[in-house]
Amino acid sequence: MSLIERETPRKIKFTPNINPYAFGSTLVEFGNTKVQVTATVEESVPNFMKGQEKGWVTAEYSMLPSSTHTRSRRERTKVSGRTQEIQRLIGRSLRAIIDLDLLGERTITIDCDVLVADGGTRTASISGAYVALELACRNLIEKGGLKSNPIKQPLGALSIGINSKGKVIADLNYEEDSQCETDMNIVMTREGEFIEIQGTAEGVPFSREQLNALLDCAENALKEVFLEQDKALKC
Repeated sequence: MSLIERETPRKIKFTPNINPYAFGSTLVEFGNTKVQVTATVEESVPNFMKGQEKGWVTAEYSMLPSSTHTRSRRERTKVSGRTQEIQRLIGRSLRAIIDLDLLGERTITIDCDVLVADGGTRTASISGAYVALELACRNLIEKGGLKSNPIKQPLGALSIGINSKGKVIADLNYEEDSQCETDMNIVMTREGEFIEIQGTAEGVPFSREQLNALLDCAENALKEVFLEQDKALKC
């Protein structure tokens, strides 16, 4: 008997090039969750990278005030621990798929601004960040800044959970996320290699069998993410 109840993600859409001033941009939609992602290129690197003849990729994440049911205050001077964690996750994920040596001494900053939050904002941000990064690198090649694309392979991310019936479901919305027994965020390459797995039992501990079902569900559901990324990048 299968432990997977739903492995089809919500409706996914990437609208590329929404910002004419960014090197790469996309509007990401996973169901009702919407995130604007932009890529900015600077011809310099942080101090700790200087002299290494390689580049850097980093990320910033924020939730706009009206993105949730109650107004979220802008993090003007100091970001929360949650925001720091998500920013680092996005940056780590992107650096896992790019050759920083080929990027040269330049920094690409990915900004992820959540317009509407209905679950899975960090995984939607990561999936959109890849699209924006790919577009930025293509733009750099067209402008003569890069000789070849430094991105080694695509990546995608998705939230997976175990509901109160012990069944695995893909791409949790807010209501499902708030009621699930286990919440997991998975970042994976198209080749099926894992970049990051974040999983926590919110209530009842999960079994090894359920863990395997979570990973299988993510791998199958992410195929839809990669398909929609490809459609956006062919526009």
